[in-house]
Amino acid sequence: MTERLVVKRTARAILLDGDHMILIKRTKPGRPPYWITPGGGVEQEDATVVDALHREVDEELGAKVTDVVPAFVDTVEHATEDGAAGVKVQHFFLCRLESMDPSRRHGPEVEEPSGEYEIVRIPFTRVGLASVEVVPLSLRHYLDGNIEGVRALHAPDLG
Repeated sequence: MTERLVVKRTARAILLDGDHMILIKRTKPGRPPYWITPGGGVEQEDATVVDALHREVDEELGAKVTDVVPAFVDTVEHATEDGAAGVKVQHFFLCRLESMDPSRRHGPEVEEPSGEYEIVRIPFTRVGLASVEVVPLSLRHYLDGNIEGVRALHAPDLG
C-alpha cells in the first residue's frame, strides 16, 4: 500500500474544566452550527505539535492548559490551497484548563472571523456530547465510547 503524503497537521484540545468540556460553537452563514475542539494548524514557528496546541488554545480562548496527554489521532483526506493532495493528521490531546480570559483572544479567528466562534461548556458525559454536533465525527464516536478511558488518561497512577 502506498503511503499518503501528510500535507497538514493540527493540534486540538479535548479540554476539560472539572466535569465539563470546553468547545467552540462555529456558526457560518448558510450552514447549521457545529462544535469543534480548540486548536488548529501546526505552523513552521511551532517547535512541536504540543507547542502549537498551547499557541492555538491561547489564541482561540485566551487560555492556558496543563496535564497535556496524547489521546486520539485522526487522519483525513486533505488538499492544500495550492492543490497539493494528501492527508491531514489531527492530533487530539486531553488537557485540563488552568486559566481562561476570553478578552485575551487573538489571531485570525478573532481578528478576521468567518462566522462566529462562541466558547461553550458542555457536561463531559454521553448526554452532553449527544447534545451538540461535535466534529469530526470520528472524535465524537471516540469520545462517546471512551469517556471513562479519556478521564483515566489523567489518573494519578499512570506514572
